[in-house]
Amino acid sequence: MTDAAFLDRLAAIVGPSGVVTGDELRGRSANWTRPTEPCAALALVRPRDTGETSAVMAACHEAGVAIVPRGGATGLVDGTLCAPDEITLSTERMTGIEAVDPLGMTVVVGTGATIESVQDAAAAAGLFFPLDLGARGSATIGGAVSTNAGGLRVLRYGMMREMVLGLEAVLADGTVVSSMRPLIKNNTGLDLKQLFVGTEGTLGLVTRAVLRLRPEPAGYATALIACPGVDDGARVLRAAQSAFQGRVSSFEGLWPDFYRLMTAPGRATPPLGHDYPFYAIIEIECVTEEADRFLGLLDGLMDDGTILDAAIASSEEQRRGMWRIRDRVEHLNADGIERAFDVSVPLSRMDGYVRGALDRLAAIPGCRAVVYGHIGDNNLHWNTTRLDAAGNAAIDAAIYTPLAELNGSVSAEHGIGLEKRGKLPLSRSPEEIAAMRLVKRALDPDNRLNPGKIF
Repeated sequence: MTDAAFLDRLAAIVGPSGVVTGDELRGRSANWTRPTEPCAALALVRPRDTGETSAVMAACHEAGVAIVPRGGATGLVDGTLCAPDEITLSTERMTGIEAVDPLGMTVVVGTGATIESVQDAAAAAGLFFPLDLGARGSATIGGAVSTNAGGLRVLRYGMMREMVLGLEAVLADGTVVSSMRPLIKNNTGLDLKQLFVGTEGTLGLVTRAVLRLRPEPAGYATALIACPGVDDGARVLRAAQSAFQGRVSSFEGLWPDFYRLMTAPGRATPPLGHDYPFYAIIEIECVTEEADRFLGLLDGLMDDGTILDAAIASSEEQRRGMWRIRDRVEHLNADGIERAFDVSVPLSRMDGYVRGALDRLAAIPGCRAVVYGHIGDNNLHWNTTRLDAAGNAAIDAAIYTPLAELNGSVSAEHGIGLEKRGKLPLSRSPEEIAAMRLVKRALDPDNRLNPGKIF
């Protein structure tokens, strides 16, 4: 079958406007990290529902054409890059919020619904969807499921995996596997939905989901603190978790260089001075009456030297101002510190790891580096300058190589994609990788779903 005949077949399934080719396709970027690189696929196909997705997948299976799923294209590991002979299947027309169940605290959504739209639908029902990312307005539920997204509230609510009650997905040959049950408890054999969470579209393409919602928090107590070091910050976290019975929703670590860059003139206002060894934003879900207990906790930790200084948000605007220090990472790109890294390290080993990595990075000519992240759940983000091939390899080694010995992870929440395939053995044993490949061969024996990603 010629390319033209194949594309006509796909257009018959999704309608003429559902197949994007030529200049219109090239006008779309490859992904968020490659904004000037055009999408290289043979075509972008836009099904409207599970039925059309199944028919498209079956047609591609019959024709021997590979499929690369595409949601908001906000990933950081090149998981949506396409080759010229591949189809990219976009979920942009599957955006429906089908049903909110206020009593059962669930919502049924299409895979292309953005995180922000689900947050808004939950809020309209007096409920709360906890997943939150900087790209909330463009990142989709299907992408969040396929990468097992984390974000700012993992400490209290867990990763995306913990928010998924049911899924509908289409396998490589077009078979629909539907497990759309809104049940928290369901021990009926293999939990098939987990095959599609965090596997980056390599085993099946998610089309719908049942998500777990939570009661809307009554309020927040938020502070920016300065500590003598990371271990002291960890002691603050432990004390707060005990005092507030696990209601710490965020604990974000900010190392000095990051804090100085984000609070430079014209950027966020610094609530504390620039000369402390370590900063953290701590946020607790609580009612107004508990504010004094939060103050008392911080005062006690200041008395024993665990906290050196603290600024407490007394209004929503002050709270948002503190979060702008953490969230406006586009300032790093403006300063040329644009290579992003996403790793996990046990909290007890984090201080030594960061100190060692900073020393190694400082020895690389031309390298600037900052570090910050969700340290309450082990996740560090590095941003560095982009150098030549040898310099970038040295940066990679400084950040990634120690992780194997520390029992860490080369990817905390962004996945493997194409970018980290060579780093996977630092975090997974040969036996684990062999088992992953076995599952892939069982569900996609011809390697047609997002080929080349992860492995």
